[in-house]
Formats: sequence, C-alpha cells, structure tokens
Amino acid sequence: MTAAAIRLVLADDQALVRGALSALLGLEPDIEVVAEAGTGEEAVALARSERPDVVLMDVEMPGMDGIEACAAVRAASPQTRVLVVTTFGRPGYLRRALQAGASGFVVKDTPASQLADAVRRVHQGLRVVDPALATDSLVSGESPLTARETDVLRAARDGSSVAAIASRLFLSEGTVRNHLSGAIGKTGAGNRAEAVLVAEGNGWL
Repeated sequence: MTAAAIRLVLADDQALVRGALSALLGLEPDIEVVAEAGTGEEAVALARSERPDVVLMDVEMPGMDGIEACAAVRAASPQTRVLVVTTFGRPGYLRRALQAGASGFVVKDTPASQLADAVRRVHQGLRVVDPALATDSLVSGESPLTARETDVLRAARDGSSVAAIASRLFLSEGTVRNHLSGAIGKTGAGNRAEAVLVAEGNGWL
C-alpha cells in the first residue's frame, strides 16, 4: 500500500456485499479499505473517527438510509467525499443523493475496475454519475410530492392507520388524509398503497 493510498470506508447492510467489495477494492494498489459499516449510523461514526477520503455508501439500509447518512457524513467530516452505490438505479435516488452532498452515484453491477476508477475520480474532486441514470433523471424530472406528502407516504409504508400516522407525525387526521389524497393524485395511483409503490419505484421516498 502506498503512502498516498485512498482511505475508504464501505457502508452496506449486507455482509456478503461488503466483503466482496472490500476484497475487490482491496486489490487496488492505491485504495485502502480502513473500515466497514453495516448501518448509516455506523458509517457516520466511522467518518467522524477515521476521517476517510471516501465513503462508499449503499442507499437502502435499516434506520438511517444511505442518503440521510451521506448528508450526516458530510457534516461530520467535510473533507470526506461520498460515492453512493445501489442495486436500484432510481432517478429520484440520484437527485436526492446529489442534494445530500454525494460526489457520485453508481449501480452495484458496475464492473470492479470502473468502481475503483469512480472512487479515484471522486477522491480527486470530480463528480461521477452513472450515465444511463443521469439521462433517466433528466427525463423523469423532480418529485411532484411536497415535503409533507413525502413524510406521510413514508409513514404509510408499513400500512399504518391514518390515526397512527397522524400521531407519529404530530398532525391531525384530516391533514394526513389531505396529504395522502394529494400524493395519490400526483402519483396517478388508485390508493395509498399504490402511491407508496409508485413513489418508491421513482426513488422519491
């Protein structure tokens, strides 16, 4: 390992995926995997303690997801750059990740050599975005949901009742119904369960 090796933290909730990425990227002479995290919270803690050059961040993790963790990592260690890698190439994920401060966004089926190159480019201060996903993002546009409609749909993911959602978000039941109705209309869904699926499919949640 050279003195100028890029210090990398891997964050993914699947141990097998973390192990595979660590093994592949560890073969690169200029990349050193210094730590691994299984949750967004762990990734933020490691960014604070290890001060890595780059965090390779999965999107879908329990608790704090990768996009929330991206923003927290950037706040905890401003010099650390975040490269988001995900199984799901959803345009909404790309937009939200970049808004959270990510320097790059690639999908997990990216060849190992290209992933290593993406780490290097992000470390150099460049922005790296999967070209097909960038095109899809331009075509799909911004999420049509308001911030509160997004919150309400997220709370509705587990099938909670209107009363439970209202209690969780400190809203009245009438307000929750209004936001659910708005979200259903904007997603073109027939009910709130379909609205959740449409919003998730576009990466808006």
